[in-house]
Amino acid sequence: MMKRLLLFAGFLMTSAYVSAQTDRVDSVRHIGEVQVTSSRKHHVLTSTSPLHVMDHGEMLRMGVTDMADALHRLPGITLRDYGGAGGMKTVSVRGFGAKHTGVGYDGVMLSECQSGEIDLSRYSLDNVGSLSLVIGDNDDIFIPARQATTPASVHIQSMALPSDDVRPHLTAQLKIGSFGYVSPFVKYEQNVNDHFAFSALGEYTYAENDYPYTIKNGIETIKDHRRNSRMNSGHGELNFAWNMSAGNRLTGKLYYYDNDRLLPGQVFYYSNTSRETLRDRNLFGQLMYQTRLCETLSLKVSGKVNWSASYYDDGMVASQILDADYWQREYYTTASLLYMPCDRWAFDYSADYAYNNLNSTLPMDVRPYRNTILQSATAKYRDGSLTVMWRLLWSLYLNGAKDGDAADDMRRMSPSLSLSYQLMPQLHVRASFKEIFRTPTFNENYFWHYGTKDLKAERTEQLNIGATWKSDLGPTTVQATLDGYYNTVRDMIVAVPFNMFVWNCVNVGKVRVLGLDATLNASHQLAERHTLTLSGYYSYQRAQNRTNAESPYYNNQIAYMPVHSGSAAVAWENPWVNLSANIMAVGERWSTNEHLAETRVEGYYELGVSANRRFHVGSGVMTLRFDLKNLTDNQYEIVRSYPMPGISYQFSLNYKF
Repeated sequence: MMKRLLLFAGFLMTSAYVSAQTDRVDSVRHIGEVQVTSSRKHHVLTSTSPLHVMDHGEMLRMGVTDMADALHRLPGITLRDYGGAGGMKTVSVRGFGAKHTGVGYDGVMLSECQSGEIDLSRYSLDNVGSLSLVIGDNDDIFIPARQATTPASVHIQSMALPSDDVRPHLTAQLKIGSFGYVSPFVKYEQNVNDHFAFSALGEYTYAENDYPYTIKNGIETIKDHRRNSRMNSGHGELNFAWNMSAGNRLTGKLYYYDNDRLLPGQVFYYSNTSRETLRDRNLFGQLMYQTRLCETLSLKVSGKVNWSASYYDDGMVASQILDADYWQREYYTTASLLYMPCDRWAFDYSADYAYNNLNSTLPMDVRPYRNTILQSATAKYRDGSLTVMWRLLWSLYLNGAKDGDAADDMRRMSPSLSLSYQLMPQLHVRASFKEIFRTPTFNENYFWHYGTKDLKAERTEQLNIGATWKSDLGPTTVQATLDGYYNTVRDMIVAVPFNMFVWNCVNVGKVRVLGLDATLNASHQLAERHTLTLSGYYSYQRAQNRTNAESPYYNNQIAYMPVHSGSAAVAWENPWVNLSANIMAVGERWSTNEHLAETRVEGYYELGVSANRRFHVGSGVMTLRFDLKNLTDNQYEIVRSYPMPGISYQFSLNYKF
């Protein structure tokens, strides 16, 4: 397979070189002290792999309320939400699972070596400038090697620091909502001079999450309230950007998160009792330095230190044998070298190193650690019509354990190839292939009565073929994308029971996914200061269990993957009150691969409306916003036995000067 891809890549690049266009490969140019960046929406059209972007203005216009709501607006994403403001939220993309989805924050990837799943409920939208989903490899080749290690990634970009004046800017915000939800937010930012800017922000969220729910037991209807679901969380950040000279820039971030919450248990017909508590703490600092060495050579260097801890207590078990505290650490550094010898060609070499370790209070803890070395070589060619990108990723994982036997070391070479061609001014077609693998997490390798140290890595392949289209007809603009894909997962890690207490992880799973993603974004200028905007997507995802052809569950849809899902939103911007309405819908799913009546999770839809208005007050701007969610009070579950909230409201007051 790799040899065929290399030959194919060479053929494409040789063919592309015959063209006579002169567009530059890079999308960012430096002219003195001015930085010009091509439009994100234009990148969505010309990207060789699927790329979906929402900026802060679009989130406000379309009534996006929180991170979970934002993720519901992106095609191909399956969200696991355990309910309420404090419920854990993880995402999987196109059937690959949450452990195959990377998450980046301001250019540096987040890590979770214990479970491998990033809880996106930790990140609010109050300081998010844009949220993007990349499936496959992005056209931006000047990236760390770690960004290429997942089939898909979600990227969170915080709001840009001020650059137009040296006045201090203060943002104060208060959100209140149903079920005891209160969330104040404050941010101070200042451009000290022409070269240095910084910001400091803090956020606190409290919620009782004691929302009512209804479940049915045959002909009997049971009504109750969610219990043991309170959340106390806060996070703070310090950010700075220092333009030391033309072409030399240093940025940094210090981040702290603390969440002390009660964990609601599963809801059964006559049981809603839980005394579990969990406290999560996370502290990390990161620096990124970028410089232009000469006209053709640029260097980017980043470093990060990450510490996180979780403290779990189960008050239902008197012996406390299930209570445990966990600590994990990461030391990470990366360097990328970009070489652009001419207008058409660009080359990047990136090298990453990471050290991760984990220890806990469990008496059988073996204190595992891992050294990771990643290297990627990327070539990109672009002319006026054709863009081709080829990447080769080399991965080396060296495992160890201080108090026991370590898992096997792992190494692999992973190729990817993508291209985009402009058939006509409004129409682009694209195709991409990516092969990647996922190493077992520390839980899968070492967790007591669960992990297996001799696991193989999960191997994935993804193939995408699609088209993008844009039309500008006077006051109307329409942009659409259509992508079909074929994915496979081999040596999938599955936990199987040895008895009711002991489980083992084994490589027996195989999954095949056939899917289709379609998106539409349109805007129409009704009159001066009156704009109507429409956005939406539809996803078809046939994710089949292909583990054992003799099994009665062969070809079944895998757990929690809906075949059909979609969302739509319409917004009217006007001089009085901006209005929007949105709907999301998800088809039926199963909580296990065995499609039994008791494992079926019904499909659902949720309807919401939003209104906002901006006022100039003194030297600042005040924004008032009101959101009504689940307008029809639909009772549903995303994860089985974890009911979601019914109808709820949220009011926010934001003032910035």
